[in-house]
Amino acid sequence: MEFDLNDEQIDIRDIVRHFTEEEIAPHATAWDEEHYFPREVYRKMAGLGLMGMTVPEAYGGTMLNCLSAVLVYEELAKGDMATAVGLSVHNMVTGTLARLGSDEQRQHWVTRLAAGELLAAFSLSESASGSDASSLQCRAERRDDAGDVCYILNGNKMWVTNGGEADLYLVMARTQAGRDKHGISSFIVEKGTPGFSFGKTERKMGLHSSPTRELLFDQCAIPATHRLGEEGQGFKIALSTLNSGRINIGAVAVGVAQAALDVACNYALERQQFGKAIATFQAIQFMLADMAMKIEAARLLVYQAAYKLDSGQDAGMYVSMAKCFATDAAMEVTTNAVQVLGGAGYVRDYPVERYMRDVKVAQIFEGTNQIQRIVIARSLLGNIR
Repeated sequence: MEFDLNDEQIDIRDIVRHFTEEEIAPHATAWDEEHYFPREVYRKMAGLGLMGMTVPEAYGGTMLNCLSAVLVYEELAKGDMATAVGLSVHNMVTGTLARLGSDEQRQHWVTRLAAGELLAAFSLSESASGSDASSLQCRAERRDDAGDVCYILNGNKMWVTNGGEADLYLVMARTQAGRDKHGISSFIVEKGTPGFSFGKTERKMGLHSSPTRELLFDQCAIPATHRLGEEGQGFKIALSTLNSGRINIGAVAVGVAQAALDVACNYALERQQFGKAIATFQAIQFMLADMAMKIEAARLLVYQAAYKLDSGQDAGMYVSMAKCFATDAAMEVTTNAVQVLGGAGYVRDYPVERYMRDVKVAQIFEGTNQIQRIVIARSLLGNIR
């Protein structure tokens, strides 16, 4: 399937590509080395409308369709995957609040999120509930004190992207005892709320400039007006939020893979061995050709899934296909890019080792690729046991 981008989409892609080349790519290695979170870049992205891509214009957003959004993430990821992932999570939460929030919640938070005044984070996983997310045990106990309804949160949440840096957290917690997905509700928790604190910052293989942190809740009182949706709708809200996140991660993976291929091609043309450029050797040519084919296939799957979402089709299987294939392909492409560069690829003088370290997690978060294969199989065969 061939996708013809319209003039607006071409402009969006070109603007973000220029921004990435000027504001992100030159600094990405230093951010990675220093574990530095570039909040100032997020404010600059807000100036381009990128912090409100999932928000209607009435609330200060740009409300891009899914295909336009994946173009943004693909371009950003060529410069720094960590920044692209942080923005994806922010927009995932912001879009959910714009779509499902009350008028009061939209007025209070969405406009400020779209303007870049606030940064958002998403929290579903716990130490004992990753792929089995419905088994989460962070509790939210409803209390009614003379008509003043609130929820008391207790428990821990894990692996939160933007953790500690974000101002607003969309948190899934259990309002009914047990392990039933229907007992989960969704809450908006502001940084600085009494009883809400942060645990350890994870020491990770990659994405060093994107903080991943534990959330701690100890008798944390949340007003009922901060609940998103009705009680028991939290798991459904989480899954609907993840659907857009998965297609974004597919696009991010394509961007990282493309960046790795570009470096590998340039290096192969410059590197001399046995009196000639290694690009003249068939072994290298075949590696580069396979890398290019995988990237193009991944890109088309991502664009197709985005097109189906935009046109209102049932896109769940295609989103899982795109996320799974693109991230597996990116892991293979970045690994082979390191191989093409040889010893130079293994050291930090070239960015391919960072691409390889960063993109591994794309096979894990937003639903592991094993979970994506389950989704695909159930779509094909029905929900068999």
